[in-house]
Amino acid sequence: MKEAKKILVSACLYGGPPCRYDGGEAPCLHQRFLEWKAQGRLVPVCPEVSGGLPVPRPAAERCGARVLNAAGADVTDAFARGAAEALRLAREHDVCFCVLKERSPSCGAHAVYDGTFSGAQIPGRGVAAEALAAAGFAVYSEEDVPEIEG
Repeated sequence: MKEAKKILVSACLYGGPPCRYDGGEAPCLHQRFLEWKAQGRLVPVCPEVSGGLPVPRPAAERCGARVLNAAGADVTDAFARGAAEALRLAREHDVCFCVLKERSPSCGAHAVYDGTFSGAQIPGRGVAAEALAAAGFAVYSEEDVPEIEG
């Protein structure tokens, strides 16, 4: 029997060591996601931690092509390094698609916060989601899991 292909996922959705900016987690508890996890198909990555940012860290939002944190520091380079690592893992594991944390400045698949730190959202992708999609990988959010065939 052919082994099912791997799926790249945001580490905060996977669960495990805390990696979110606030030191917390956001595990995906949808039955399909839990089945993929039980099957050993998930490849977790936190692009922000992979890019060198600590846990916890100031919240960050996309401001056009840049990423700024709540203290006003430009953290774009760390986000770019993390996106490169996510892309490397996706290629190394020949993933069939990616399930990433919606609204994250790294992982947002359909929407991100607008850079005003007001909670407002705009259509767009996080830095890693953008890089993965540009490389040809299908990128979904945890909110898409019920509709994903895979």
